[in-house]
Amino acid sequence: MKKNYVPQPMDTSDIQLPEELNTLIEQMAKNVHEVWAQSRMTQGWTYGEERSDALKQHPCLIPYEELPEVEKAYDRDTALGTLKLISKLGFKISKE
Repeated sequence: MKKNYVPQPMDTSDIQLPEELNTLIEQMAKNVHEVWAQSRMTQGWTYGEERSDALKQHPCLIPYEELPEVEKAYDRDTALGTLKLISKLGFKISKE
């Protein structure tokens, strides 16, 4: 990692999403977890009670519904941040 790298994500703090997107956020959060888990498993990772990079074991290789709330919150934040960025960039989210 270069020493001078400073992450500069787009500021989306001014974006307020409508409450009707909460269901979408939860669905996206679950999918974020599913994509992550599938990627890990493809790399040879398996479930383990404690994370071990050496053994390629991770305690979050379980269904989304069984994750601890702190882990679900991480995935929700990723989904929320993505939707806020989409909105900030001028795109509209609608359901047909």
